[in-house]
Amino acid sequence: MKVAVTILAFCVTSLLALGLVMLYSSSMTQVGAHYLVMQLIWCAFGVILCVSAAAIDYQHLRKIVWPLFLGALVLLVLVLLPLPHGITKRINGAHRWFILPGMRLQPSELGKIALILAMAWYGDRFQRRMHTFKWGIFLPSVIIALMLAVIFVEPDRGTTILLAAVSGAMLLLAGVQWKFIFPPVVLALVGLVVSILHDPMRMKRIFSWLDLEQNKEGVGYQAYQAMIALGSGGWAGLGLGNGRQKLGFVPEHHTDFIFSIIGEELGLVATLLVIVAFVVIALCGIYIALHARERFGMLLAAGITLLVSLQAAINIGVVTSALPNKGLPLPFISYGGSNLLAMLTCVGILFSIARQAAPAKISASDFVSNDNPFAAKAT
Repeated sequence: MKVAVTILAFCVTSLLALGLVMLYSSSMTQVGAHYLVMQLIWCAFGVILCVSAAAIDYQHLRKIVWPLFLGALVLLVLVLLPLPHGITKRINGAHRWFILPGMRLQPSELGKIALILAMAWYGDRFQRRMHTFKWGIFLPSVIIALMLAVIFVEPDRGTTILLAAVSGAMLLLAGVQWKFIFPPVVLALVGLVVSILHDPMRMKRIFSWLDLEQNKEGVGYQAYQAMIALGSGGWAGLGLGNGRQKLGFVPEHHTDFIFSIIGEELGLVATLLVIVAFVVIALCGIYIALHARERFGMLLAAGITLLVSLQAAINIGVVTSALPNKGLPLPFISYGGSNLLAMLTCVGILFSIARQAAPAKISASDFVSNDNPFAAKAT
């Protein structure tokens, strides 16, 4: 377990360091060190949350599951309302942020942690009833739908899809039968398709993704420029700070599309190392989940691992045009305080679960004859 925790800490620290370097490189010609300074501040708070979460017994989280869930729901509803003094406002067609002096906070990041905690608590509390329709799929679906509905109407399709996938996987791990989970998945997919068909902007994104070359001057401009950045980097990259696509060609180069700047300046080798780091984080998370002391810890570790891994996979898929644009940041690397705080808190919870992990099983081969007081003594 110590090896898994050490490797996990090393990978997360490496990604944080890479994110800070690339953030400064990608924004130094426009805003100087402003983004770097802000990210360092968020990183400091995130490390404090990570250490605090690791220090406490994760079992104490059971006591705050539902207050945290309700609090996240309230914040998600409030962010949709036109509050006074410009605390909330529509940005790029979405109501997702609280606008505070010098910062923006995204309550959906709190919603991610709250929903995963709720599903872990529910799967542990009703583990003997998870094979039934009522307790296994109907009631948890109501809980999931409450959270996803308010995120969906922001609108934030990417986070909705991400949390739906994580929640569904956690229910399967908790013991829900496939025959019960299949109908809600189909209904959710139908609802998603219908909403997209009635959303002209997202329909354009889908069509531009299907034929990027024909839409490179319009809706697909950012994705096309990201592909140019990745391609021009080659194996070793153009050199740190020498990227060209960050000079106004890739609009979200410091947030959702920072992976393309890594590819342009540091090359294919660096992007592959980033992918390997996330794969290793996933493997460490799986190992911690499998060795958790009890069911709540196992489900919680599995949910956190799925959250970090799937978000990274979706972001990289979008940047490489393997997926249509979803608007999800790259964990630990993209600029953004809310996501960084959430991700580092999740890592801290993983550390806590690992710290309380079940002791390793002792096999017969671990004993030698000298350990047995009744063994025959050599003469």
